Amino acid sequence: CSRWEEEKKEDGVKWMQLEHRGPYFVPPYEPLPTDVRFYYDGKPLKLSLATEEIATFYAKMLDHDYTTKQIFQNNFFHDWKKEMTSEEQEIIKDLDKCDFREIHKYFVDKNEARKALPKEEKQKLKEEADKIQEEYGYCILDGHREKIGNFKTEPPGLFRGRGEHPKMGMLKKRIMPEDVTINCSRDSKIPEPPEGHKWKEVRFDNTVTWLASWTENIQNSLKYIMLNPSSKLKGEKDWQKYEVARRLKDVVHTIRAQYRKDWKSKEIKKQQRAVALYFIDKLALRAGNEKEEGETADTVGCCSLRVEHIQLHPQLDGQEHVVEFDFLGKDSIRYYNKVSVEKPVFKNLQLFMKNKEPTDDLFDHLTTNFLNKHLQDLMDGLTAKVFRTYNASITLQEQLKALTNPEDNVAGKLLSYNRANRAVAILCNHQRSIPKTFARSMQVLQEKIDVKKKQVEEAQEEVKKAEDEFKDTKDAKAELNVEKKKKLLQRLEEQLAKMNIQATDKEENKQIALGTSKLNYLDPRISVAWCKKFGIPIERIYNKTQREKFAWAIDMADEDFEF
Repeated sequence: CSRWEEEKKEDGVKWMQLEHRGPYFVPPYEPLPTDVRFYYDGKPLKLSLATEEIATFYAKMLDHDYTTKQIFQNNFFHDWKKEMTSEEQEIIKDLDKCDFREIHKYFVDKNEARKALPKEEKQKLKEEADKIQEEYGYCILDGHREKIGNFKTEPPGLFRGRGEHPKMGMLKKRIMPEDVTINCSRDSKIPEPPEGHKWKEVRFDNTVTWLASWTENIQNSLKYIMLNPSSKLKGEKDWQKYEVARRLKDVVHTIRAQYRKDWKSKEIKKQQRAVALYFIDKLALRAGNEKEEGETADTVGCCSLRVEHIQLHPQLDGQEHVVEFDFLGKDSIRYYNKVSVEKPVFKNLQLFMKNKEPTDDLFDHLTTNFLNKHLQDLMDGLTAKVFRTYNASITLQEQLKALTNPEDNVAGKLLSYNRANRAVAILCNHQRSIPKTFARSMQVLQEKIDVKKKQVEEAQEEVKKAEDEFKDTKDAKAELNVEKKKKLLQRLEEQLAKMNIQATDKEENKQIALGTSKLNYLDPRISVAWCKKFGIPIERIYNKTQREKFAWAIDMADEDFEF
């Protein structure tokens, strides 16, 4: 049997045997050379070790947008002051008088020097990294040697967060063995903590799949060391996730009929649940769990939407019953969308907003728990997230059918694939900021295109010349020459077409993140089947890491797979 289908364990038990080395801790801080100085108010100031280390975190980020943001600066300065000696606190009163430029330059130069190392040196560094990977990067799970995902603790530094995160700039502390809980099997060789240290706790819990965990100090959230996505355990879990979404396909029509009926319900609780479910289904919104007050950024999902997050327009841009959404979703990413909804939904929303303040909840009679309990009743294992997975995968499958032209060459088919993937990313609101290098790399590509266009024009001239010559002489050598020149022209035209496709793809993609949906929401079997059907090498869609993660799908799917 394949490794995906070995014997099943009893419910809740994830493994019988788990043995590993524990996390690899980031090496201790190395002080700056004496000639690299920090200046305060124009004068060099020798910092204590702890203060200096935190100064280097800020210095390394000087060329980053973050360090220009007021909130980042304030959070950093506040946390930095706490770690200073009392003498330093007396002197350093104002971030604007701090000069980190020499430290910044030191790290930039160090980086450049590392890039410029001779090949043998680089090879030596790689071997050292591989040795650590060999020692700490694998565990034994039920007799199989499995790769660990993230076996190193996160280095200390300044918290960045995504979007406009209110905690950006705060100090991410160094993780010590005393912070770490180890999980392994009772009879295994229990990992040794680094010398002079001890673990926070060692536990033997085979109902969870993590190997070690600690609480990070910024959000107070738990961090885990987990298995690599390519491991059997993760692969199975991934496969199951898509199987649940495929089951939704069979009942989704019933569910839709049900929530449409509930729009007209006499109970406001049911009405609200039905409208929320319509948004989750139609717009792939996240459910939006209740959060601790003041814990994190003010982000919302469907159930936690407030009145201020939507505007109702009976008519807008030639459409009826338009809802305008504007809110910060997960990771502080803005969701902005104008959607024409069905009339009963529009009427319900008017009712939900009546006599309410902007900061009141839109769905004040609805909790995520109430919604998810209802979903569980409709189908075993159904949650709001399953809708996102289902709608993303079904959209990819439909778009691939609609957009792929079997006559296209590989580049043309890949453009169609990326367009189908983009449709999903837009549905899921997976954005990215335009890459810093975008304008430059686009310019380079455009210059290449211009050169290629010239070459094509020249080749066209050459073909015309050869044809004229053949007309005059009618000899075999001239005829061969015409063929040769035509072939060259054809090759150049293909290259130009390929570059143009590349430019289109790059432009359409500049603000959209394709990776998130590709890794988390799209059943890989759809892509594998598409590749097999159209003779596209799988490595054109998935890189090496992704191919390892989706080994189960590459094994399983043939070209006829239907989600």
